[in-house]
Amino acid sequence: MTSPESPSGAGPHYRALEALYRSAPVNALFESSLEILAEGRSRIEFLVTPEAYHAAGAAHGTIYFKMLDDAAFYAANTLITDRFLLTTSFNLHFTKPVREGKVTAEGRWISGRRRVLVAEARLVDAEGEEIGRGTGTFMRSRIALSSLAGYRPDQA
Repeated sequence: MTSPESPSGAGPHYRALEALYRSAPVNALFESSLEILAEGRSRIEFLVTPEAYHAAGAAHGTIYFKMLDDAAFYAANTLITDRFLLTTSFNLHFTKPVREGKVTAEGRWISGRRRVLVAEARLVDAEGEEIGRGTGTFMRSRIALSSLAGYRPDQA
C-alpha cells in the first residue's frame, strides 16, 4: 500500500479527494468528514441526528447507504487518478439500528483497477459495534477528476 504522503503523488490525490468530498453540495446536509488513510482505504466520520430518523425513531436506511457508498467509493477512487467513478451497484446489510451519535464508515478496496472496481464498507457506532455493511461496484466515468471544481491536487 502507498502511504498518503508518498513521493508518488498519492498524497496530493488523496487530499484532493477529501476536498472533493467537502465540496459536494449533498454533504452540506450532514455533519461528516472524509479521511483517505492509504491506497484503497477511507474513513468517514458522520454525526447522526434526529433529522435523519424514520418514523420509528432511528436513522433511515438512506443514511446507511450514503455513508457506506461514500466510504467504498472513495476507497476505490484512491486507485484512479484521472476519472471520477460512478456507483453501478451497491448491496447493503443492516445489522443494528442507530440513533443519535457518531458513526464511522470504513471503506476498503477489494479488487479491480481498470474499468470496474469493487469496494466494501462497514459502519461502526460510537460503542464500536458494527451496524451495517455493504459492497459496491464502481465504474470509470467519462468525467475527468480535473474538471471538477472541488478536485485540486495542485492545492493539496
